Amino acid sequence: MHSLFYIGIIIISGLILGKAASYFKLPHITGYLFAGVIIGPSVLGLVPYVEASKLTIISEIALGFIAYTIGCEFKFANLKKTGKSVIIITIFQALGAVMLVDLAMIYIFKQPVPFSIILGAIATATAPGPILLIVKQYKAKGPVVDTLLPLVALDDALGIIIFGICATIAGTLSSTGAHMSLAHMILAPIEEIVVSIVIGVGLGALLAKAIKKIKEEEILLAVTIGIIFVGVGLSHRFHASPILLCMILGATVCNMLPHIKNIRVLHLIENFTPSIYIAFFTLAGVELDIALVKDVGLIGIGYILIRMVGKILGSYVGGRIANSPKTVQKYLGFTLIPQAGVAIGLAMTAETVLPHPYGQNVRTIILAATVVYELIGPVMAKIAIFKAGEANKDCEVKEEQNNVIEAEARYSV
Repeated sequence: MHSLFYIGIIIISGLILGKAASYFKLPHITGYLFAGVIIGPSVLGLVPYVEASKLTIISEIALGFIAYTIGCEFKFANLKKTGKSVIIITIFQALGAVMLVDLAMIYIFKQPVPFSIILGAIATATAPGPILLIVKQYKAKGPVVDTLLPLVALDDALGIIIFGICATIAGTLSSTGAHMSLAHMILAPIEEIVVSIVIGVGLGALLAKAIKKIKEEEILLAVTIGIIFVGVGLSHRFHASPILLCMILGATVCNMLPHIKNIRVLHLIENFTPSIYIAFFTLAGVELDIALVKDVGLIGIGYILIRMVGKILGSYVGGRIANSPKTVQKYLGFTLIPQAGVAIGLAMTAETVLPHPYGQNVRTIILAATVVYELIGPVMAKIAIFKAGEANKDCEVKEEQNNVIEAEARYSV
């Protein structure tokens, strides 16, 4: 069948189960992911894995817009209030995950040091997509969200640096890494970050200038989409991080423009992206191989649980040190559970660093962990935001009322 057929199936099934999820007070994204699992190879096989693998452009587009939107929250004026605490918490939540996973793998599970430190480095990565969607669905505002969005932006850069350092150490300790240039492994992640920043700032300045001059909304939307696409494309051409590049792009725009003009662009994007996000997260569900969960064993289960503890504990300690509000200390860590694209990319890189079978084991563990994190992470993030009192409860009430109205209409026919 044609690729558009599968895209149609993906969007429609995502819409249906996304709506069904609201009946059970679950985030829409949970419904999208379940829809993907059901129509994917793990259950019905309506969308074969081979066909899903051809639709990677959807993921690249969605991640570009997600990263841009998060970057638009990176306002320097606001960071003067929370900047210090955000940096402290970012460092502690990342190091909490790294250290706990490293120690557990080495001393509890008796794994080799190179394998352990690579797995620990990947534990830093957090998926921004589910977090952004939860915040937008419930129109969440408050100290937790104000800390969360810039933290996710910083977390990507920090994760790349930590992985680069750990890959260097693992490479020198393992036989396959002995032939690798130590200088290259140290400089590569730094180069990736610098290139991402330079291109992101350049494109952001170009877009900000265009926004100031363009009045027609249709043209403005087209220019914004075009520049984000160019950014994602250039990230592949120059081996930069597409997520970091688009975050920097968004941050540049929001800091060069008056707030009202930035909001105008974000509203235009919000009218364009819903179908892309539905397709992206449903496609992610299609690509989740449920069978992997049973293959990871105790080490995989240990990684999943210990990383969660590291994120939660690290956020709490960082929040205490930064003297953040109590809600940030208590609930921020629970919003950082989702893990997906960046972690999988790092796991693929790990296969070139570690000897057989450890590289393949890292990949299997991370893929299985992604299944678990992507299904429970959004639910935990939603609960944390509601517990923190930052969700707009009217959104959920309105959603329930719509469900009741639709149900009554069906039964009355």
